[in-house]
Amino acid sequence: MSIVLTPHYEDASRRGWQYRLHLDAPLLFALIAVSALGLIVLYSAGGGDIELVERQLVRLGIAFTGMLVVAQLPPRLLQRLTPWIFVIGILLLLAVLISGEASGGAQRWLNLYFVRFQPSEMMKLAVPMMVAWYLANTRLPPTGRQLLASATLIAVPTLMIAKQPDLGTSLLIASSGIFVVFLAGLQWRLLAFFSVLATAAAPLLWHFMRDYQRQRVMTLLHPESDPLGSGYHIIQSKIAIGSGGLFGKGWMNGTQSQLDFLPERSTDFIFAVLGEEFGFFGILLLFTFYAIIVVRGIMISIQAQDTYTRLLAGSLSMTFCVYFIVNTGMVTGLLPVVGLPLPMISYGGTSIVTLMAGFGILMSIQTHRKLLPT
Repeated sequence: MSIVLTPHYEDASRRGWQYRLHLDAPLLFALIAVSALGLIVLYSAGGGDIELVERQLVRLGIAFTGMLVVAQLPPRLLQRLTPWIFVIGILLLLAVLISGEASGGAQRWLNLYFVRFQPSEMMKLAVPMMVAWYLANTRLPPTGRQLLASATLIAVPTLMIAKQPDLGTSLLIASSGIFVVFLAGLQWRLLAFFSVLATAAAPLLWHFMRDYQRQRVMTLLHPESDPLGSGYHIIQSKIAIGSGGLFGKGWMNGTQSQLDFLPERSTDFIFAVLGEEFGFFGILLLFTFYAIIVVRGIMISIQAQDTYTRLLAGSLSMTFCVYFIVNTGMVTGLLPVVGLPLPMISYGGTSIVTLMAGFGILMSIQTHRKLLPT
């Protein structure tokens, strides 16, 4: 006589309130800790402007609510909806290129009268979801044909967003799709081949870059060549971080930020405020919270029980890692300035909502797992 073990959903009441709400406690507490630290730093970066903090609190409230809503959606429902989400995102990007609103020399926004938003933010989730959906329905590791199809799914939205132009977001979206392919079992020789190919294509990329984008690369290499112009941001940021030392100058005692030497101090360059006022140990605390988030996301990916959720969870976790590495890299002068905010620390709205929706997907994957009876 054979015994068949049928997967079933574990009784949520035995797992505590977090499973009843489909929330992952370690991930949730780390996100709350980073958000609280962000509000403290933002208050100082804004010169003690409490209204700035209140507006950020509203955005965080909306973002956490969105995370809670997304966490209730079973992964199988997300998998069924993935192609539709991707197609809608492509159509919205096309609408941006045709009739999108321009601001600051970039055409990135759609005005639907009742809301104004960037469709590129939606693609931060749609692209890894779509690539994971495609590869989950194929035999892994991916063949050359599957790699070509995956590259097309990644390249189309990436190029459309780069056309806006939004180089930072396009590179982030490309990374999210590439991570899915890598986790699907990309062979090292193919990875080496694509790396060589990307290096060889660098001159072609330089040719299509706009003048201000080329200037950012040149500023990275020689910021002192224009200390009062294009190099000003990086120079002042490095001064702020370096002057913080081990323990920092104290909350709201940073000279570079409080005396207005540091530009964009509440958005892209808020990491410099943190470094100046809280020093090396303040930065270490932030990186510890970030590391907990990334490691927890990878653990969720490892425990996932099907290919789609495993690939998607791994990509979302690694993309978040790239997110804060790129921001801290550009603020410290290690990477070109590409306009990516520091996750959950920088002042902003749309990017926070997108990030938290991604974490909602991770929580859904973790709390909707099917378990075998013991």
